[in-house]
Amino acid sequence: MERGQEHKERIEQAIGILETISSDFTTPRNIRRAAKQSIEALRDESLSPAVRAANAISILDEISQDPNMPVPTRTKIWQVISILEGIKD
Repeated sequence: MERGQEHKERIEQAIGILETISSDFTTPRNIRRAAKQSIEALRDESLSPAVRAANAISILDEISQDPNMPVPTRTKIWQVISILEGIKD
């Protein structure tokens, strides 16, 4: 499979998980907001896939330290980070 297509699929997969987090009202508001910001970063077509992934990872990495985060949500965020870490230019 071509790298561009693979990157696109990884980004779509990450967005799908982030949408689950951002629409889960049992998740604290600041964490849902970070998920939405990450989705926006991933959809920014003006940047390369690697830069979009790095921007989203930066947002998620910061929020993953939140002590109020429910464990299942933290696991999903780590999953998204590991998906996005595979995207390199």
